[in-house]
Amino acid sequence: MAHGHQARGTARTTAEVVDGVGPRLRGLRQRRDVTLAALATETGISVSTLSRLESGQRRPTLELLLPLARAYQVPLDDLVGAPQTGDPRVHLQPESHGGRVVIPLTRRTGGVRSFKQLFPPHSPAGEPTRQTHEGYEWLYVLSGRLRLLLGERDLDLGPGEVVEFDTHTPHWIGNVTDQVTEVLCLYGPQGERAHVRSRPEA
Repeated sequence: MAHGHQARGTARTTAEVVDGVGPRLRGLRQRRDVTLAALATETGISVSTLSRLESGQRRPTLELLLPLARAYQVPLDDLVGAPQTGDPRVHLQPESHGGRVVIPLTRRTGGVRSFKQLFPPHSPAGEPTRQTHEGYEWLYVLSGRLRLLLGERDLDLGPGEVVEFDTHTPHWIGNVTDQVTEVLCLYGPQGERAHVRSRPEA
């Protein structure tokens, strides 16, 4: 009997989560002042399907929710409003980018994001090539040394040193030493800064 009661409770919880998706989607769209037509253009989902999804007449599926999560720049869990598991830890998934190990410290897909980066000795390989892209970056050296070519500047950064810069400025970041360099990085879209200071005001 207890086992059957637990199964029915789980089913009700799942149903409540699914039933709550439509109102959550409608509220999110209205708070952001986005029309169904504009959302349809961005996601490729028809206006009628979006309307039925918000009203609860259409069951949410991954094929519908994933483009909506990208459009709203929120994690899928937040979009669905799934129950919390009670585990507050962020489960880190290291990734490799150009020889660096990049560990995301936040799960959000928009706004300012944080990463820990590990630069192996003498990486990236080859001659430094300055690049530009959208965004604003803040770097804090945890250990080792980091070389930053920023415009015409050539900076050698050690533990505890901080830099922040507009990534439209041509730049190159690397480790030219024999030791691993650890860096904390905050990165935001163009115009969105981390609101930290690299030095006190005069």
